[in-house]
Amino acid sequence: MQSKSSLRFARVSAQKARLVADLVRGDDVDEALEKLAFTRKKTAPLIKKLIESAVANAENDNSNVDIDALYISRIYVNEGAKLKRWRPRAMGRATKIYKQTSHIHVELDVRESS
Repeated sequence: MQSKSSLRFARVSAQKARLVADLVRGDDVDEALEKLAFTRKKTAPLIKKLIESAVANAENDNSNVDIDALYISRIYVNEGAKLKRWRPRAMGRATKIYKQTSHIHVELDVRESS
C-alpha cells in the first residue's frame, strides 16, 4: 500500500533540497524523522513535515496499515517556477535575480517482512 504526499513551490532550490532527500531515501520512517530532526538544513523541517503528512495519509486511507513497517520508497525533488526579481546596479542599470522554487514528492510503502 503506497501513501503519497507532496509539497509544491517550496522556496528552496532543488539542488539544496536534493541533498536532504538523498539523506533519507530508503530509510524507515522513524529513522528518517530522527535524522531530519538533527539536520541543520533549510529543507529538513519541510521534508520532515512532508513525511509526517504521508504517514497521516497512510493512517487515514487504510486502517490495517502497520505504521512501524513504513519506509520511504521514493523521494524526489523537481524544479519549480522561478520568481523573477530585479536588483538595481550602477549607472541606472538592473540585473535579473531568479528566486528558485522546488516541488518535493514523497512516497511511503510497507516494507515486506522476510
